[in-house]
Amino acid sequence: MKDGVNGVALGVFVFFFLAVTVMGFLAARWRKAENEHSLDEWGLGGRSFGTWVTWFLLGGDLYTAYTFVAVPAAIYAAGAAGFFAVPYTILVYPLIFTFLPRLWSVSHKHGYVTTSDFVRGRFGSKGLSLAVAVTGILATMPYIALQLVGIQAVLDVMGVGGGENTNWFVKDLPLLIAFGVLAAYTYSSGLRAPALIAFVKDTLIYIVIAVAIIYIPIKLGGFDHVFAKADEAYQAINPATGKHKGALVPGEASQWTYATLALGSALALFMYPHSITATLSSRSREVIRRNTTILPLYSLMLGLLALLGFMAIAAGIKVTNPQLAIPQLFEDMFPDWFAGVAFAAIGIGALVPAAIMSIAAANLFTRNIYKDFIKKDATPAQETKVSKLVSLLVKVGALIFVLTMDKTVAINFQLLGGIWILQTFPALVGGLFTRWFHRWALLAGWAVGMVYGTVTAYGVASPTNTAQKHFGGSAAEIPGIGEIGYIGLTSFALNVLVTVVLTFVLKAVKAPEGVDETSPEDYTADAGDAGVRDLPKVGAGAH
Repeated sequence: MKDGVNGVALGVFVFFFLAVTVMGFLAARWRKAENEHSLDEWGLGGRSFGTWVTWFLLGGDLYTAYTFVAVPAAIYAAGAAGFFAVPYTILVYPLIFTFLPRLWSVSHKHGYVTTSDFVRGRFGSKGLSLAVAVTGILATMPYIALQLVGIQAVLDVMGVGGGENTNWFVKDLPLLIAFGVLAAYTYSSGLRAPALIAFVKDTLIYIVIAVAIIYIPIKLGGFDHVFAKADEAYQAINPATGKHKGALVPGEASQWTYATLALGSALALFMYPHSITATLSSRSREVIRRNTTILPLYSLMLGLLALLGFMAIAAGIKVTNPQLAIPQLFEDMFPDWFAGVAFAAIGIGALVPAAIMSIAAANLFTRNIYKDFIKKDATPAQETKVSKLVSLLVKVGALIFVLTMDKTVAINFQLLGGIWILQTFPALVGGLFTRWFHRWALLAGWAVGMVYGTVTAYGVASPTNTAQKHFGGSAAEIPGIGEIGYIGLTSFALNVLVTVVLTFVLKAVKAPEGVDETSPEDYTADAGDAGVRDLPKVGAGAH
């Protein structure tokens, strides 16, 4: 580890940061809005993005700074179990090919801005819509916080802000500045800002990974040496647990955990509000279909990225917080100027998703809490103003989260976020294909899944930190099977079971089902068909 501030790396980092800041503000003039006081324009970029813009936007949205830091950090700390992120990002694209085009079509037809808009329109239930909205906001908040953690990790490695004993304001000033800039251009330009910046972010990440995967192994003596050193490190005994520190290949005992975590994460990924916001910003159904076929290119990148965890071990990186392993690897192995490029890739990789996430959370609050329960006659201009303000509050909340809490708390809440957001799958994806589920049954299933998942996760102690008795992981024993599996998937199975059983019961007693404002042809409509601007619907949020 180098002492003091790495001036060259910091200079390169600041250059790229200033460049994307300028782009963020100029984005307001890019694809000029037809109506600046419309949530369609500010929150969805006018629903006008084509294939490549959507590809970069979704890539920037899903493959975040946290991914860049946390996936190889998981490999560094525990071994091949961290590779679960690769199969789940492969599984997810055939899955979303089946339902995302349908969601885009019905949302375009009725002017839906959020998943909760669709759920309310499909099942005629503001209560179910509220449950989906609150879950989305809860799951997104710690996700935004973790993007700021990614920026903070890079700043720490560059030596910016001083040591742990430095005055808190001086230490956190760089993060406060980054936050302020992010908040300003998001407020000004809406979704257009992260869409434009995503081009820079993804280009930098591809360059850094391409160089890292060739340059670092050469410096370390080849991949044979890298894997041998990693295997040697994993065979060592952790004094806190009395077990091996990790494994180069997952053992039989962990296979259920690996498989259920990959499947559950794949089901959950496109339930997150920011994933849907990026999807609904595209201009046609065909854009979505194309993107599900080319987005797997990012999975190739992710597989190569994960290998950096092995390289950090082989390079002798020693950090108390695994999240610092990859930034430290870059500083130790790269020339200072290219380390700055790598740090910029991570930093900008935090800004893009943080912007989209804050916009998505703000849209949920505005459309499904403010408009549905507080001011039902809100005008499009009022909706846009509220959404802009809430996007600022969301980022402030995430910043406070990062500055006041232990970073492990943020990571634990992110584990909960995945468990929670998966419980919206039956209402959203189920509703896209069938109206059979009863709205009250869906609400009951959601509640059961949320309670079971939260309580079970609370009881999980960390396998590596004996002091951490709660929220120490996302896997627990599966009832009736006895294997250790992903809590989110078990909660989801209980959710579906309760939903199906109660639907039979409620239909038998002829409980009121609510009004479905959609029709079968809405789910296959394309941009050329009559859409939101010429077929406004009462209650659908059209304007």
